[in-house]
Amino acid sequence: MSDRNDVEIIPAGADDGAAAATGGADSAAEELHGMVEQPAKVMRIGTMIKQLLEEVRAAPLDDASRARLKDIHRTSVKELEDGLSPDLQAELERLALPFTDESTPSDAELRIAQAQLVGWLEGLFHGIQTALFAQQMAARAQLEQIRQGALPPGMTPGPESQTGHGQYL
Repeated sequence: MSDRNDVEIIPAGADDGAAAATGGADSAAEELHGMVEQPAKVMRIGTMIKQLLEEVRAAPLDDASRARLKDIHRTSVKELEDGLSPDLQAELERLALPFTDESTPSDAELRIAQAQLVGWLEGLFHGIQTALFAQQMAARAQLEQIRQGALPPGMTPGPESQTGHGQYL
């Protein structure tokens, strides 16, 4: 007899919808992993960048702090790229234009750059949430099809208590 892990159970009378749901869940998981290779790292950096933006908005910055924020921004973008797929890396490079090395950016330039990066990250996170939702819905549809296929013919899912018909002996 073969190993139990190799057995695939296909409900009687089920069409290819269950297989399609499985494929949908698998492809959503692959898409998720393909988009963000290191999700924990991207989340940590995203949280840090968002906090930095709040700090930049809250207080005026001197030249030294602006220079430091410029370096942090550059380093953050590089670290983010390490955790992303090549197509997202290219998109981030196009959108997050680097500061020039000659001058220290103004408060407004820093705010704009940080806000742009935070906005891009929030869009990325929404995309991840959407992919997770699609994966969950596909898994739920697959489970429902399996449940319906497990019932004997003529039975429909419903409340447990049913009134009996016929004679009681």
